[in-house]
Amino acid sequence: MGRDGDGVTAHAMQGATLIRSARGTDEAAALAHLDFDASRTVHIGDGTPNGIPTAVLPTGGARLPALTQDTPPDVIGAWVRIWIAGALADRPNWDGVICAAQGDVRHWIHISANEVVSCQSTLTPRLAAALEGATPPDEQALADSLSRPERLAAHLRAAEVSGNRAAITGHLIGAELAATRRYWLGQEVILISPDGTASGLETALVAQGVPVGTLAADGLLPAGLAALASAFGLAD
Repeated sequence: MGRDGDGVTAHAMQGATLIRSARGTDEAAALAHLDFDASRTVHIGDGTPNGIPTAVLPTGGARLPALTQDTPPDVIGAWVRIWIAGALADRPNWDGVICAAQGDVRHWIHISANEVVSCQSTLTPRLAAALEGATPPDEQALADSLSRPERLAAHLRAAEVSGNRAAITGHLIGAELAATRRYWLGQEVILISPDGTASGLETALVAQGVPVGTLAADGLLPAGLAALASAFGLAD
């Protein structure tokens, strides 16, 4: 169990099988709603963060901490590690990039040999919400900022004045793709978001010739939690 947004989410596991889930305002409330007598509890998001590069999941223990990176400075929540483990469950030895949206932050994460190698995160979803951007993003605006990201501030002002909310989102995504080019160029990309959509990002990547797929975060939880149970020796 662990904090998830403004509450705590708890999952009951029987070996490597997810039995049920519950949510509460705090740990006590989440466990009460779960109504499950567990012999062991794993705390997700607790403990000293693991520095990148590191394994997607640690071996053993009772806590799954977040991930941190020194250069560029970054933090990736522990739930994202579970999503990654779920995505890799049927992709053994996969090498590529996972782009995971958690809240209003988007993480671009290079995965190789079941390790998190490096990451680059952006605030594109937060900026799009603050500037009242709309989806689907304007394709021409996206292309303009992908090719000229240094003009982002001017592009955004022009879109604001003209009332083109789709262009606001397009410019932001274009600038994000320019900033993360080394993560998607020549890579296979898996997009993970709460509802399995990526607000125009998938279309933009496909237009660049990138092999890409989208997955819903909640759909990855059973396989991710099963991988965590196995890593911590709780799957028997």
